[in-house]
Amino acid sequence: MFAISLGDDGAELRPLEVWHAAEYLAHMDRGREYIGRYIGLPDRVTDLASATALLQSYADKAAADSGRLYGIWLDGVLVGGVLFKTFDVASGTCEVGCWLEEAGVGRGLVTRAVRVLIDWAVEQRGMHRVEWIAASANTASINVAKRLGMVREGVLRESFPYRGVRHDMEIWSVLAREWRDRDKSGRR
Repeated sequence: MFAISLGDDGAELRPLEVWHAAEYLAHMDRGREYIGRYIGLPDRVTDLASATALLQSYADKAAADSGRLYGIWLDGVLVGGVLFKTFDVASGTCEVGCWLEEAGVGRGLVTRAVRVLIDWAVEQRGMHRVEWIAASANTASINVAKRLGMVREGVLRESFPYRGVRHDMEIWSVLAREWRDRDKSGRR
């Protein structure tokens, strides 16, 4: 297994695999309320069987080269994660996403982790377009997209029904040439 350092603060990015199910469930239990404000992971992961099933679904996606899931560990504790929700090699388009429990907030962990994912997608896999979709009310997620230099393309009004409320969803993206230009300018 590999681990990628995310800086000098003890943060690491690692594959989040089926054998992490108990640790993943404990993480969801710690962050259930905070994480669940905008995303449905805590609603899907309620016991060991559902945690295992979710992780297995991403193992299957990885095997099919259609998605991937990574955890963010801070000082050896799983505090969040990033993922390729979709990964379409034929079209050169993928969608990245994230979640974080409150213990990891305010450290730039998601921004640093998603940079690793975008670098890999663009430079190693030849992705042309990386998308980020977030609820308009999720300012933390929108701020990550901005820090990554993504462009806001639009709002899908009331497109996401979640916990009895319809949420506006914003679409942000960065193209490979834009990502590389940011790299050359030193603005990352």
